[in-house]
Amino acid sequence: MLVEIPEPEVILSVILAFIIGIIGLYAYFKIRPFVKTKNKELDVSQTERLEYYERQLIDMKIRLDALEIQGIEQKIEDPNLELKQFIEKLAKNEVQDKSVEIDVKPETVLEKSSSMPNIIPTNPVDYVLHLITHKDMTSRDIQITLKKSREHTSRLMKKLFEDGFVQRNTESKPYTYSISKKGMEKMEQIQVNSITE
Repeated sequence: MLVEIPEPEVILSVILAFIIGIIGLYAYFKIRPFVKTKNKELDVSQTERLEYYERQLIDMKIRLDALEIQGIEQKIEDPNLELKQFIEKLAKNEVQDKSVEIDVKPETVLEKSSSMPNIIPTNPVDYVLHLITHKDMTSRDIQITLKKSREHTSRLMKKLFEDGFVQRNTESKPYTYSISKKGMEKMEQIQVNSITE
């Protein structure tokens, strides 16, 4: 069997074509990042649109914060308001009947009915302690009630935990906070101060 060997010029031309192809591919991949295509032009328009919507969202957030600062917040309603009104109505009815003469003050009845009078402190620390006196709350619950930012609430709860006023339950996610003995003593002191005033 005879194998025909090609001429050296043919072999050199094949090798030369292979080397030129490799050089061409290398040059293509080096130049490609600098060449703009239609896809990249579409990406630019999409990023511009995203930036526009992001600016709109930032403007809305700033406006909402400004409204909160101006005081267009919901007022904190007294949870025992209906009970107080009912007791006052009962007291008025009893005085009108004059069959039984009892000097009833709604505040004293409320204080006897619950261990914690319904005092809503203005100090955020005292207010949070007041909130978690009866039930455990998450940081998110406290944030919603205080109407403060997440960062503000986190710092406040961290400070209360470090000062020993609250206990943190790390077994559940999200963490729940409950009042500690030190916190209960502070709440009792606040009650005594409010009663003496």
